[in-house]
Amino acid sequence: MHTHKEHQHQEHNHDHSCGCGHDHAKTQHGCSSEKTTVGETTAHNHESAHEHGASCCSSDGPGDPDEESDRLAAAPPSGSQRFSWKVTGMDCPSCAKKIENAVTSIPGVDSARVLFATEKLVVDAQSDVSVRVQDAVKQAGFTLLGTTPMAKSDEPKASRFGEFGPLLLLSALMVLSWILNIFNPLFGEIAFFITTLVGLAPVASKALRLIRSGTPFAIETLMTVAAIGALFIGATAEAAMVLLLFMVGELLESYAANRARRGVKALMELVPEDALLIQGNERKRVPVASLRPGDVIEIAPGGRLPADAELLSPFASFDESALTGESVPVERQQGQKVAAGCLSVDQAAQMKVTSEPGKNAIDRILQLIEEAEERRAPIERFLDRFSRYYTPAIMLLAVAVILVPPLLFAEPWQVWIYRGLTLLLIGCPCALVISTPAAITSGLAAASRRGALIKGGAALEQLGQVQTIAFDKTGTLTEGKPTVTDVLPVDGLSEQQLLAIAAAVEAGSHHPLAQAIVNRAAENGAALPLAEGRRALAGIGVEGKVDGKTILISAPGKLTESQLSSEWRNRVETLETAGKTAVVVLQDGQAIGLLALRDTLRSDAKQAIIELKALGIRGVMLTGDNPRAAAAIANELGIDFRAGLMPEDKVQAVTELSKLQPTAMIGDGINDAPAMKAASIGIAMGSGTDVALETADAALTHNRLVGVAEMIQIARATHANIRQNITIAIGLKAIFLVTTLLGLTGLWLAVLADSGATALVTANALRLLKKRL
Repeated sequence: MHTHKEHQHQEHNHDHSCGCGHDHAKTQHGCSSEKTTVGETTAHNHESAHEHGASCCSSDGPGDPDEESDRLAAAPPSGSQRFSWKVTGMDCPSCAKKIENAVTSIPGVDSARVLFATEKLVVDAQSDVSVRVQDAVKQAGFTLLGTTPMAKSDEPKASRFGEFGPLLLLSALMVLSWILNIFNPLFGEIAFFITTLVGLAPVASKALRLIRSGTPFAIETLMTVAAIGALFIGATAEAAMVLLLFMVGELLESYAANRARRGVKALMELVPEDALLIQGNERKRVPVASLRPGDVIEIAPGGRLPADAELLSPFASFDESALTGESVPVERQQGQKVAAGCLSVDQAAQMKVTSEPGKNAIDRILQLIEEAEERRAPIERFLDRFSRYYTPAIMLLAVAVILVPPLLFAEPWQVWIYRGLTLLLIGCPCALVISTPAAITSGLAAASRRGALIKGGAALEQLGQVQTIAFDKTGTLTEGKPTVTDVLPVDGLSEQQLLAIAAAVEAGSHHPLAQAIVNRAAENGAALPLAEGRRALAGIGVEGKVDGKTILISAPGKLTESQLSSEWRNRVETLETAGKTAVVVLQDGQAIGLLALRDTLRSDAKQAIIELKALGIRGVMLTGDNPRAAAAIANELGIDFRAGLMPEDKVQAVTELSKLQPTAMIGDGINDAPAMKAASIGIAMGSGTDVALETADAALTHNRLVGVAEMIQIARATHANIRQNITIAIGLKAIFLVTTLLGLTGLWLAVLADSGATALVTANALRLLKKRL
């Protein structure tokens, strides 16, 4: 797969085909429902002078020996079969653990793992356990869709009423209960009791299912205990409110999870389901799965490639924006490789298929995302982790308080039942349940007000821990739009004349460098002469005739010593050392000038790096550019860099950085998605593709780099707020736990303590909305 994103400036061939003559390797991989295989790599021959280092051409993968990645790619154990399904209903990564617990308890299952990003369940088993897996997953509260995990037509559309109905019903009952309580407290208590039972029914039933499937102390169990405990001592209004807040939080979490996965779905939908196969003089529609290497297909204008393919037509233009982030079409010449998912722009094109089914470039990116997801430990919500110990401990302590004194010391039952119930209320985790989501909701709202979209609490948690940020270069640190920086004509020729001659030959091209030259000529008010016979020279540049003289625009590295003197070559070297791309303009074989172009830094890039350094965060630039061009940009910003990287190399680089410190990856194209997933958190620029924005964990919607520091400050403030809330909630409970056991605290003080802690943590969380950075 080819991309304009990273220009190799060292030997730039200014060629309209963006690098005629080079052979793009296509990394292959399998992603079937039966077996996942790591694929093959064909030769990668980059002979284009217009070298693009950061293409989506994939090699053998990152080569990371990480055990989890190996476990994903490895064949099933001897004697086992591999099955996979698509799973729906997961709101957060902890849901994946619940499903794994349920499935691994099935006899005959060797292993089970859930890939949250792609909603895939992969099971290795000694025999066909499909029916039992379906039942176990359903028992845990989730749904499997067929045996083809990525099927586009299997997923039913969720009912709006089924999604929002319970929340709307509980909200209506809450309002009615408050009204009744104002006019008649007795009826109000009864109404709140009924409201709590209505809200508790689905939560308690799911808690029971999870207990039976091997997850006894999930957040649903925590909520059930909290609500029942509050009902026992008459805190009906509080019990109902906690359930309502829990439902709102679950709905928001589900929305965030679906948004995060939408990018992966958009990527999968880039490949059509059928293709137009040419056999002799016949054309017929066939399923994409039936295509094999060597088949000849035809792509209509506006159609997408169903597989990696080689162009058989003389030339054609393809829109690769969904994959590379580049907005301009790319011209391809006969024999060049084009990646699956690219859009044919202006004409019908005949292509020869070069990839096996399930082994095209899109599949490779999907596998990289899955591998990166597998390498990251599942992020379980704090309350889920805490409830494993907190809930059973409080329940056992309350039972002990009720039973031990009367049985062992002949204490009166009534007194100790009263104290046990009071302790149950003190242990009611209402404040804890509210503390974390309240702070996270406030933090997310504060970030959105500043133009930063953070997709859920897990992303916010990771963002606050970041110590290193890896930046993509083009479109992230730079504008992604090259401009002419130097115009150097020979003696006797003006800058305006040189620009006019070059722009005349370049006019009409979609190439970013050609457009930069034409735009600069227009800014200078140069009248363009008529250029005739314009044509792209494969691997060299572009040629045309102006006033009867042959004009050639070429990369310096493609010219002989007779065409380019040592004096001119010294000038070229000076320009390239400064990180610029130099092209030579020749007239009848003699150099008449140089043009230098450079992708300019974002206006706020330096300020963003300064602010991040003030937060103690290190910056590293990852780019496909040659080291000389990369060094010029990195030195100007004062950050480290790694150059000449393919997408797989970026994944490996980010993985290595993440092993040292929590690392964020910032990019703007879908080719950055694997590296974003491999990082602790992926951040997309607002100018990036829709796919990149949906795939990332966070996005800068205002497209300003200085927003990164603001985002991290908000995340850190949110973490501090959560710690404060937990201290308040647990601290008050610890104090009243002691006073309850000593008989100094009654039920009414217990209610006050719990309600007071809830009010305090909520008020503390709301401070984030007004926090000044």
